[in-house]
Amino acid sequence: MKIREAEKSDLEALQELYFHLHERKMLPVTLELVVLWNEIIADDNYHILVGEVDGVVVSSVTLVIVKNLTREMRPYALIENVVTNKDYRGKGYAQTLMQRATEIAQSKSCYKIMLMTGSKEKSILDFYEKCGFNSIDKTGFIKWL
Repeated sequence: MKIREAEKSDLEALQELYFHLHERKMLPVTLELVVLWNEIIADDNYHILVGEVDGVVVSSVTLVIVKNLTREMRPYALIENVVTNKDYRGKGYAQTLMQRATEIAQSKSCYKIMLMTGSKEKSILDFYEKCGFNSIDKTGFIKWL
């Protein structure tokens, strides 16, 4: 698998991959979408990592670095949208991307990485633990807007 940061040309491939996450339809290509996508790609604190196999994007992880006024001004990182195409699961692709996300966070001097999952599936929770995360140190809350 080839690991790289998403490029402008990856928007459609990512939208197709997100069908394996929770999306039901692709966003229409509007000016608003193009502007947002360009902002994401240009943001040095926003990393969409993709894994390619034979030129096909099969897995992705989003890592966002958040600037911080505590912890000696060390930033922290958030992980979202961890997904692998169903036909490519169980091969370690997402785990490799999670490791790369961790390396990026470390290189930016982050003091922690946080992620949340809505899944209660043991295999998914075990996956995050295998990637070095735990559900013991913090209590997560969410408020839907």
